[in-house]
Amino acid sequence: MTTGFFWDERCFWHGGGNYAGMLPVGGLVQPAASGGLPENPETKRRLKNLMDVTGLTKELRLASAEPATREELLCVHPASYLDKFKALSDAAGGELGRRTPFGPGGYEIATLSAGIARGALFAVLKGEVDNAYALSRPPGHHCLPDFPNGFCLLANIAIAIRAAQAAGLAGRVAVLDWDVHHGNGTEAIFYEDPDVLTISMHQDRNYPMDSGFFEDRGKGGGLGSNLNIPLPPGCGHVAYLEAMDRLALPAIRAFKPDVLIIACGYDAAGNDPLARMLCHQETFRQMTRRVLDLSAEICGGKLVVVHEGGYSEVYVPFCGHEVIAEMAGSDTRAPDPFGDIWNQRQPDARFNAYVSGLISDMETALA
Repeated sequence: MTTGFFWDERCFWHGGGNYAGMLPVGGLVQPAASGGLPENPETKRRLKNLMDVTGLTKELRLASAEPATREELLCVHPASYLDKFKALSDAAGGELGRRTPFGPGGYEIATLSAGIARGALFAVLKGEVDNAYALSRPPGHHCLPDFPNGFCLLANIAIAIRAAQAAGLAGRVAVLDWDVHHGNGTEAIFYEDPDVLTISMHQDRNYPMDSGFFEDRGKGGGLGSNLNIPLPPGCGHVAYLEAMDRLALPAIRAFKPDVLIIACGYDAAGNDPLARMLCHQETFRQMTRRVLDLSAEICGGKLVVVHEGGYSEVYVPFCGHEVIAEMAGSDTRAPDPFGDIWNQRQPDARFNAYVSGLISDMETALA
């Protein structure tokens, strides 16, 4: 098994602006010791550092990629948005949309992040690697064509998909988003497209609060090609695996894509500051095992994992390390530093039964 790992130090240099958590600094809001938004370079840099220390990096095929071209960006984003983004970036930086600030050169870093996702996808589709992980930053799954939000400046996965389709490397593509927040940008871009299945498994009404509903199934030719799996706060390991087994994976199997892409956030973990779920390292390992097996069954193992959110600097690296080790079939592991604490914090049987009932209702509605 050859696993590609696409990354670039320059992506860690993206600046998040003068924020304290989710609030702009000013008035009574003091500057934060962490230096800005919850989306900061440390979660991703520390993942790469952990892989270096354990030796996992040596088992991967490392690469960077060329930035996404303007032609590739225009397949998703209008010229007016790109021009405004570039002009601000060439000056002193600025902010577009909702909570998407950037410093000088932010445009170039964002195009590199999109290029890393595209590079990983192309490498898998061309057979250069069996599967690939893209450590993209800034993330992309919230970005609408002309409105960046949720820390996302360009729609990385959508840009990669459109580039692959334009190159004749893929026709039908499935995107499974297990970031804890709804993948509203990816959904919007492909909402009327029958060739791209978008599935988002997320905490109900977390972010954005006005999207991610089960009833939103696509439109026009894309009707039925969008699936939202909103889960109530407090869900953990059991609920996530049940939602995967009963809803997400059967939908992908029926769709028969040429390649499977995971929008991989780690913010469903129990200690993430921006969500209220109770997943842990083993949850992400088992979800990864399931998508590896499914991709081997339906599309020759063609699997690409693109990093999205996750805001615990300490814990994201351990979850990410487990996902990448599983993809590579590696015995090099970084044991969960919280150990059995997660077993003590999981929902009780009554809550799991309640969530199972919600999943049953969704399953029935899809039948």
